[in-house]
Amino acid sequence: MSSQNVLQTWFSQNFKIVQDDYFHFLRFKSISTDAAFKKEMQSCALWLKDYIAQKTGMKSELIETKGAPLVYAENLTAGSNAPTLLIYGHYDVQPADPIDLWENDPFEPTLRNGNIYARGAADNKGQIFYSLMAIRSFHELGIKLPVNVKFCIEGEEESGSHGLSLSLPDLKEKLKGDALLVVDFDGFDKETPGISLGARGIVALELTLTGSPTDLHSGVHGGMAYNPNRAMVQLLSKLWDDKGRIQVKGFYDDVVVMNEEERGQFSFAFDEKSYSKTFDIDAIGGENDFSLAEKNTVRPTLEINGLSGGYAGMGFKTVIPAHTIAKLSCRLVPHQDPEKIIKNLTAFLNENVVDGMKVQVVSFGGEKAFRSSTSSKLATAVAKAATEVTGKNCKKMLCGGSIPIISSMMEILSMDVVGMGYGLPTDDIHAPNEHFDMNRFEKGFLTVARTLELL
Repeated sequence: MSSQNVLQTWFSQNFKIVQDDYFHFLRFKSISTDAAFKKEMQSCALWLKDYIAQKTGMKSELIETKGAPLVYAENLTAGSNAPTLLIYGHYDVQPADPIDLWENDPFEPTLRNGNIYARGAADNKGQIFYSLMAIRSFHELGIKLPVNVKFCIEGEEESGSHGLSLSLPDLKEKLKGDALLVVDFDGFDKETPGISLGARGIVALELTLTGSPTDLHSGVHGGMAYNPNRAMVQLLSKLWDDKGRIQVKGFYDDVVVMNEEERGQFSFAFDEKSYSKTFDIDAIGGENDFSLAEKNTVRPTLEINGLSGGYAGMGFKTVIPAHTIAKLSCRLVPHQDPEKIIKNLTAFLNENVVDGMKVQVVSFGGEKAFRSSTSSKLATAVAKAATEVTGKNCKKMLCGGSIPIISSMMEILSMDVVGMGYGLPTDDIHAPNEHFDMNRFEKGFLTVARTLELL
């Protein structure tokens, strides 16, 4: 019997146990961005550490950081002559808001139409958990791990990886290995697997415009006091030209356009009509001179993620707001420096606001993009494993999203990186009704297990 058949049999026999444990993991409200959930974060990390020790045979521990604790685990029984694989994921999740758009309690996993609906079902609890199940299966089947394995499961990926970022230099020796597998990515499509060999970087800012110490009556002061909402709309509209090109000075200075040889290493297949139909989107943005796939992977962006100012509740309230707030973020491509982008964007906002409006810009920091080798041993192993498991040729991809800590891990730990996963854009991660399914969970489990063998 092949190893894949042995593992499939184990998964089938243990399906109910694995799913129940997965559901238990999903019930923790491990929302890292909100301090109100700090106890839930601690409880989740402690449960995960204990679970790993009890079920997988790995040594595990909690590593305290300036932020949320890190769950670390290792099995080094393959010996010093075998390669060491570091697997990265996270146990924290996005807030569940808006709650009223969920069809079930976001922290009570619900099986519906073959999908498991819960916050974190796909991002990232489902994907890190199937990776742990691969180690568990080897342990329970009495199969010695063919390579040394380490897990770095952090608790702040969804809020900037502050704790891990500060601790990383001190953890260099503990986390060292030959390659880094990041199980926090999508597949190519529902049937076709993919590996991600790059992701964009990110910076985030909060912009506040203040016109007066308090809200003003829009009749008494209308026509005299400049409305901060109006000032904000005018200011933000200057960020792009009519072709979608960002107008911040120096924004594109370090952007390197891919040559044909580089482009040929990745799949850029992306059907605009299918995208529009799937997500019911009729207005397409980005730079006019690039394809949809290029806009989403190899070009930088600037987005308005939130706006607030004045009254937006039931009925009507005639006020000129004292202040208005915008949340802005940029996705960056290789060679762009987050600090330079923050500096230039801040300068643009200050220089282009209406006279007399008070401006405050708060930076939430940022991280660089990463790009890794298409032909590393790990890339070859994961692609072959995914192809064997699914029966479909694995595609090499670039990701439009960001995993803030990966570029720092690449630099400090000097590792090749491969992103893998069986998520899909339709899984509604970061949105109401996030979901995943046990069929893709099993594919991920089998792919990680086979990757260990091929390495």
